[in-house]
Amino acid sequence: MKRYFFQRLLLLLPTLLGALTLVFFLIHLVPGDPVEVMLGETASAADKEELRRSLGLDRPLLAQYRSFLTGLLTVDLGRSLSERASVSALIRARFPATFQLTFCAMAVALLLSFSLAAMAARHRASWIDRAALLFSLFGLSLPNFWLGPMLMIVFAIQLGWTPVSGRGGLGHLVLPSLTLGLGMAAILTRILRAGLLQAIREDYVRTARAKGLSESRVWLKHTLRNALLPVITIVSLQFGSLLAGSIITETVFSWPGIGRLTVQAIQARDYPLVQGCVLVIATTYLLVNFLTDIFYRLADPRIHYGK
Repeated sequence: MKRYFFQRLLLLLPTLLGALTLVFFLIHLVPGDPVEVMLGETASAADKEELRRSLGLDRPLLAQYRSFLTGLLTVDLGRSLSERASVSALIRARFPATFQLTFCAMAVALLLSFSLAAMAARHRASWIDRAALLFSLFGLSLPNFWLGPMLMIVFAIQLGWTPVSGRGGLGHLVLPSLTLGLGMAAILTRILRAGLLQAIREDYVRTARAKGLSESRVWLKHTLRNALLPVITIVSLQFGSLLAGSIITETVFSWPGIGRLTVQAIQARDYPLVQGCVLVIATTYLLVNFLTDIFYRLADPRIHYGK
């Protein structure tokens, strides 16, 4: 197991390097000039050339790439072209907002999915089971770019229960957390229900009941634990996606997170800032996937990692 995790750690760096290299060259191929975005198309050619030279954009692409790699080795992500500030400082300022939104959305998803899946599995083919499946169907069918504005219109504008957008108190978290959490809860409900229905028919569950264990202990200790592996996989992938920043939801609710920062950087053709955001996104995915392997072993001791 130690050898397996050491090998996975060795794969982190080349994977990150590959992702950043791909983004570096792709962002330079996107139509648009950051100098024209900053100065406007009516600026004189001399002013554009002077700004391009001061930003280092007049150098060959491979020379810029070498400077980019050198900065990574010294943990220097450069300076934003549009904000004229450190990329690391900009990302650090936005990361807490994304983490806060991710944590609340994950809490909403886990609370809804575990409750609905457990009731649906225990009352299979009843109206409770059908209601849970219907919720899952609607949750998977409603995209965030539609659900977010609908929740905003109903609860913020018409009823006035929550703020419309922005980040502030707990009230600002309600609508964006529901927007992100409902879609994830729909996926988890369906997967966890299927896992529980499969686990409840296994021999170890019948053995536990034959020993005289209470029904609640059978469900919690034997059934639920053995149905968690596919749920852990989905949760890890979704958590990485949420923590990286949901671009649509953060844009709809003007939430100052990593996702919205990435959109703003792309619109401004801010190469260093885009690369910094992608670095955070790629690192998050890799670390979450790495931790998932650890949770696999904790959830199911039968899993072994070969040499």
